[in-house]
Amino acid sequence: MPDMYAFIWRLLPGNWFVKLIFALILIAAVVLLLMQYVFPVIAPYMPFNNATVTDGGGQ
Repeated sequence: MPDMYAFIWRLLPGNWFVKLIFALILIAAVVLLLMQYVFPVIAPYMPFNNATVTDGGGQ
């Protein structure tokens, strides 16, 4: 797995500072993509959506 990150780092243009900025932008883009499109699609299929809260009063 670390070879993949090294490959991406080598593909980014510029010196280390520019590469760092591009890497942070790529990470933010992936997180945004996941939060906006992927997670809402798979959320109904997740088991933790079936939680039930009742007001039994400890009975």
